Amino acid sequence: MGFLALPLSNGWSFKDRDDDSSDAWMPVPAIPSTVQQDLIANKRLEDPYVGFNELKAQWVNEKSWVYRTELKKPDIPDGAKVVIVFDGLDTFASVTLNGHSILTSSNMFIGNRVDVTKLLLESEAPHLLEIEFDCAQQKARELRKNCPDHKWEGFNGEMSRLAVRKAQYHWGWDWGPVIMTAGIWRDVRLEVYSARISDLWPQTELDHSRKTATIIATAEINTAVAGYYTADFFLSLRGEGIAHQKFLVQIDSTKNVEAKFQVKNPELWWPHGYGSQTLYDISVSVSGAPGQELHKLSKNFGIRSAEVIQQPDKHGKSFFFRINGQDIFCGGSCWIPADNLLPSITRERYRKWIALMVNGGQTMVRVWGGGIYEDNAFYEACDEMGVLVWQDFMFACGNYPVWPELLESIQQEATYNICRLRHHPSIVIYVGNNEDYQVQEQTNITYNYDDKDPESWLKTDFPARYIYEKLLPDAVAKLSPTTFYHPGSPWGDGKNTADPTVGDIHQWNVWHGTQEKYQIFDTLGGRFNSELGMEAFPHLSTIKSFVENESDMFPQSHVMDFHNKADGHERRLMTYLVENLRIATDLETHIYLTQVVQAETMMFGYRGWRRQWGNDRQCGGALLWQINDCWPTISWAIVDYFQRPKPAYYTVKRVMEPIVVGVCREHHDWSVVHARPPTKTKYEIWVASSLREVQNGTLELRFLSVANGQSIRPPSVYNVTIPANGSATIVSDGIIDHLTHPEPYVLAVRLWIDGRVVARDVDWPQPFKYLDFADRGLVVKAENGIKSGEQILTINALRPVKCLVFEERDGVQISDSAMDIMPGDQQTVTVSGLTGSELPLKYRYLGQ
Repeated sequence: MGFLALPLSNGWSFKDRDDDSSDAWMPVPAIPSTVQQDLIANKRLEDPYVGFNELKAQWVNEKSWVYRTELKKPDIPDGAKVVIVFDGLDTFASVTLNGHSILTSSNMFIGNRVDVTKLLLESEAPHLLEIEFDCAQQKARELRKNCPDHKWEGFNGEMSRLAVRKAQYHWGWDWGPVIMTAGIWRDVRLEVYSARISDLWPQTELDHSRKTATIIATAEINTAVAGYYTADFFLSLRGEGIAHQKFLVQIDSTKNVEAKFQVKNPELWWPHGYGSQTLYDISVSVSGAPGQELHKLSKNFGIRSAEVIQQPDKHGKSFFFRINGQDIFCGGSCWIPADNLLPSITRERYRKWIALMVNGGQTMVRVWGGGIYEDNAFYEACDEMGVLVWQDFMFACGNYPVWPELLESIQQEATYNICRLRHHPSIVIYVGNNEDYQVQEQTNITYNYDDKDPESWLKTDFPARYIYEKLLPDAVAKLSPTTFYHPGSPWGDGKNTADPTVGDIHQWNVWHGTQEKYQIFDTLGGRFNSELGMEAFPHLSTIKSFVENESDMFPQSHVMDFHNKADGHERRLMTYLVENLRIATDLETHIYLTQVVQAETMMFGYRGWRRQWGNDRQCGGALLWQINDCWPTISWAIVDYFQRPKPAYYTVKRVMEPIVVGVCREHHDWSVVHARPPTKTKYEIWVASSLREVQNGTLELRFLSVANGQSIRPPSVYNVTIPANGSATIVSDGIIDHLTHPEPYVLAVRLWIDGRVVARDVDWPQPFKYLDFADRGLVVKAENGIKSGEQILTINALRPVKCLVFEERDGVQISDSAMDIMPGDQQTVTVSGLTGSELPLKYRYLGQ
């Protein structure tokens, strides 16, 4: 017989373990699921994302749950095995079949396989499969209590979480609720086979010239019956066969079979914007003696080289990514799980998230260490669309304990997930943890970088160092040796994690920390800025999804604050609002103003760091916190839970275009000088490019009055050479003379190449609250585009317009938003996905 997989997705029921009432058992709509989803389906729980329902759902966190189903014995040929496969059990799971214990699991992040052949052969009757999920919250507290000598230190959630291999954000974070899920959160199935391919690992070696690639494909084959088997390997590209190798092997139980292929002039895999996302296919089939195919497994992979370049230079030590010999500025985002109820994230939803990143010009996504090793669909989308993946291991913001059983579980977790993920070309770095070294620093836990004896680390009050600097790097070196490993984020060769000269840093001195002005964000960066952010409200439609009463639709309502989990969010957000903008009390305007602040913050940071990429790679990249939300909330996300982009999404998109231009006057800190205006201000202009060829263009600088839009001095025009994959300063010593021209005016630059405007930028007098934006003379005209459901918006203004934002509608895509519109510079926006009956998009701008 061949390989047979039988999904066990239907026919389940569940109950509160301690409920013995006659109606305790409830039907489960489908597996995978969580207990919360199943309770909602049975009308035993209200949607925890609405109003204060998170509090009403807390009782679920404190319970243990039981799931059960009846298995029908499949046809089992002589010599075949039957295995139950659990791709994910959340988290403390005890599994019985016909009353016999077959599995005990305590790690959410690993899959399990159990041979049940003997139990199923004992009888023909339906077989009862039962899974008891012990309360993770209570188990965590017990484990902590049993380890009193450990220093239970960390940020976010209760520290007992550190004892449990469960998604840490389930204990609540500064952007998410406390929802302790339990259940069969990934697929479960029966597999019947006499032989199976348990793993297929395509390793690629690209020679220095990138003209030849060696593919080493290793297949692990399991058999139920010892004997001779044939392994056929096929290498193909776009459905066309390239090479084939066949092996006759004797297998007693498990054997690795290896095939090696040479590929001349390979088509390389590139991040989007740098080349194609070519994926080869490697497949292997195993056949028995008569030639009958018993099992076949295929994987897509890419041929590419990936390096992290860390070399001493005048700034300290570099930290940037080089793909196929090409230096890549990695502008992108950090990623948290896209839902608290993980099984609700569909393949289509994953793909839309990655498409949003690609359309937003983002090159890299960082899978954050307090969530999960993501679903296969996530990485497949990154492979296919060309988004580089920075993959954290699942440790976040804490001093983790390391008793032997826990270390063994972590070893299994690392092995399972590296083997599952290592064929994805998008994954270019594994990182040991998120901010655990910061916890060590801030709580004065011992860390002697010069001590290189791993066994001694286990005896210190920072034993988790053993995980990050021994266990995990050893696992990566063994299982995915060509992938770079970095001990933590942030981390820099054992120096202070805030050191901007080495490694990566989390730059939170805007918003957190010293709460610096966002106008100087770029001066706060490091060699690689792997976290940074600014909060903003989501769109009004998203707020309406969780605010039940109209009386709560104001910025400071109780339910609004409840859906913002960030410590001190009231004073932090209002500090940035009051320093920069005229405050409003109506909700729609307040939403917009917070979004303006977020958009400006991201622009100042990314624009400056893109310039610092330069030719000496002072800054290797920036990953904003965060691209997404796990529930409808007020957070740092630049796209909200319902995948509705905030204005910051578009400002980052513009700064990540292949060619950009920047203009910026020096920061005049009005709060320090008591609003005394300067007499003179310096300004600079620069260009940056990610293209491989030098470009020549023409740059125009205009000086436009904010009040009337007129030029207050003649424009300046420059013939510019734009370096390949770098940046160049065009003007370094420009002067604004405020005595000669005391009225506020903008510096507006446009860059032409071959008669076409390819980039724009505008520098405004700061702060915006001092400016009068009345009567802008804005005109937006809509015409039907060539495609069905497409509109072309033509935009003009008589006076400078700040942050023109278009309404976000589900299913409607906007090519640009959060725009600055200058007199005499018509811009267009393409809107797609509209239906004929829909009204034109609403819009607003600063001061409207």
